[in-house]
Amino acid sequence: MKYRAYTLKTFKNIPQISKLSDEQIFDIEVVGEVLPFKANNYVVDELIDWDNFENDPIYILTFPQKDMLSAEHYNRMAELIRSGASRPEITKAANQIRMELNPNPAGQVHNVPELNGEKLVGIQHKYDETMLFFPSQGQTCHAYCTFCFRWPQFTGIDELKFAMKQVDLIIEYLRQNPSITDLLFTGGDPMVMKSRVFEQYIDAILAAEIPNLKTIRIGTKTLGYWPYRYTSDDDAQQLLDVFKKIHDNGLNLSIMAHFNHINEMSTEAVEQAVKNIRATGAVIRTQSPLMKHLNFDADMWARMWRKQVDWGMIPYYMFIARETGAQEYFAVTLEEAWNIFRKAYSQVSGVCRTVRGPSMSANPGKVQVSGVTEINGEKVYVLNFIQGRDSDWVGRPFFAKYDPKALWLDDLKPAFADKFFYEE
Repeated sequence: MKYRAYTLKTFKNIPQISKLSDEQIFDIEVVGEVLPFKANNYVVDELIDWDNFENDPIYILTFPQKDMLSAEHYNRMAELIRSGASRPEITKAANQIRMELNPNPAGQVHNVPELNGEKLVGIQHKYDETMLFFPSQGQTCHAYCTFCFRWPQFTGIDELKFAMKQVDLIIEYLRQNPSITDLLFTGGDPMVMKSRVFEQYIDAILAAEIPNLKTIRIGTKTLGYWPYRYTSDDDAQQLLDVFKKIHDNGLNLSIMAHFNHINEMSTEAVEQAVKNIRATGAVIRTQSPLMKHLNFDADMWARMWRKQVDWGMIPYYMFIARETGAQEYFAVTLEEAWNIFRKAYSQVSGVCRTVRGPSMSANPGKVQVSGVTEINGEKVYVLNFIQGRDSDWVGRPFFAKYDPKALWLDDLKPAFADKFFYEE
């Protein structure tokens, strides 16, 4: 299959769009001016059930919905479009709305390190052991997720982007920070870059023989959105050969695959892609946020984890929707998230229970909601750091006052103390 993208300018060319009403098409145009929209022919033709598109999880995952914007934001943008406003007027209004949607959540701007006094705007280093690298050639995706917390990467607002090219700076930073064992290629999606470009990065990193570097991770949605990247793309075999090269050089290669719904595992193409990747020696770990309208279904999660293990993948994380973009549309309360996770977790065997969650990637670190319980007559959340800005926080349980409406860490207040211990 040849890749074909659909954007806000071209989505009306999709034959199945004839099933939508004029109002639904207008909603896509309005919301798509604010939250980036992109789909492709694999998603459209192979994954979406167009006879039930309004409730189809992959349609909701990729096509903007009216309620993904607040009424105030929607009406502001709709009025401009209806009145025939100029492109600069629409872009200006869209950017104003975007800045009101918390474009870089969880303190990401504080994760950008310096090297010899220079800000490395394509690197984030939040946790001691892991460095994130945003290659400039990987700052798009084969399709966009409507919930994406990195949506600012795709808006054209340069000051909201993280990206860089210089591999020499990456190597030097790794050398100067021996605590780093894991280098995570992220984006966007680094697997949109050509194999020869990716190989140049890898060759330079391998040649540097960095003693502390043990694992290369690749955060990617390609298995869900374009599995042909590993089967029939012109440079698919070259990419698989690079994966094997990483493994043969003694580094662990972990593909951090995003599967948001079991329907993304329904095609022969994705099953073959998984086989091809695993044959290189790479390990595939799976993760996804828990979302209303998309995957708010414990039974589905249990089936998905089981199928992933059957295919040789490792369930890794269930996340909670970040406080950005269309969070209000997708948001699940912390108690709901814990109940969904617990119900799904209880249905699978121990080989599937490698998954951790539900987890918030918040400013201080990855905070797991371990449960809701009662202590001395007070109902509380039990929380735990899976990762922390300070590694000493990891594994330390703590308590927050019960709030049935809480969606995020910032909504919580400490129980039995004036402050959470990490705030002191």
